[in-house]
Amino acid sequence: ALHDSVGTPFLLLAGLEPDLRWERFITAVRLLAERLGVRRTIGLGTIPMAVPHTRPVSMTAHSNNRDLLGDHQPWVGEVQVPASVSNLLEYRMAQHGHEVVGFTVHVPHYLAQTDYPIAAEALLAQVAQASSLQFPLQALTEAGAEIRTKIDEQVEGSLEVAQVVTALERQYDAFVAAQENRSLLARDEELPSGEELGA
Repeated sequence: ALHDSVGTPFLLLAGLEPDLRWERFITAVRLLAERLGVRRTIGLGTIPMAVPHTRPVSMTAHSNNRDLLGDHQPWVGEVQVPASVSNLLEYRMAQHGHEVVGFTVHVPHYLAQTDYPIAAEALLAQVAQASSLQFPLQALTEAGAEIRTKIDEQVEGSLEVAQVVTALERQYDAFVAAQENRSLLARDEELPSGEELGA
């Protein structure tokens, strides 16, 4: 077991995704988790999206326990992405009655093949919130600031890249504004029907 900043033990499953026999792998992980008394499984991931690095990190949260999602609002109603063993593990664990939660950071697509500590920091902050574990994030914060400076320098050095980032900023800002307007109209509640309004 690993330990967080204050000595709380936790288990970490990390490594390369198996190419074959996902169901066998997932069954083995589930049985091991049950044997070790794991109470909550937290999955972490990233997905490249058309988001600019100049805006706050956005994230998708998913769980079989709504309470674990906190104040996360759906980024979009539904997204189709290639499956991963992590996705299937979360699904199968939930089917067997385990409490699961997952967080997926939306990484700027033009940085998908780059180390991006800003995403790692956001994910660990969510793990801390969902698990009461405590992690030292200062090194990631500093690395994120350093990477951000390098990215900004590269963007400034290329008119074409700067135009792409500007277009992504406009698209992102328009999307966020539309989401805010939508949430002002219906705060996670269904709008009343005409009959309900007339009653």
